[in-house]
Amino acid sequence: MPVVPVRFQARKTIEQVEEGDDLAPRFDDRGLITVVTTDATSGEVLMQGYMNAEALQLTISTAEAHYYSRSRQVLWHKGATSGLVQSVRELLVDDDQDCIWLRVDVAGGASCHVGYRSCFYRKVPVG
Repeated sequence: MPVVPVRFQARKTIEQVEEGDDLAPRFDDRGLITVVTTDATSGEVLMQGYMNAEALQLTISTAEAHYYSRSRQVLWHKGATSGLVQSVRELLVDDDQDCIWLRVDVAGGASCHVGYRSCFYRKVPVG
């Protein structure tokens, strides 16, 4: 199935960005936007990553999570090699459109590249 490019709107006013229906993401100076990914059923935080415009377009068009790897500097289709595909159930953007929240279903049960369900598997004692 061909991927139809998603058109992002130019950012014109605060009202348009914060209250309007336009998708006008604010990418940082490296062309990236932060993404928080959670399990659509449990709400568990699975990972935090980044997308460039192409990854965001592909995620919207395919309903599968795509990210941009800062360390490898490549587009990354989550699960393409591991089989741990993240099927996007819902994509939300925050109030000033500089952060994406993906609610996903995960094939195979793990999201972390080292095999854990969540990339947040280390507990740090507090207090």
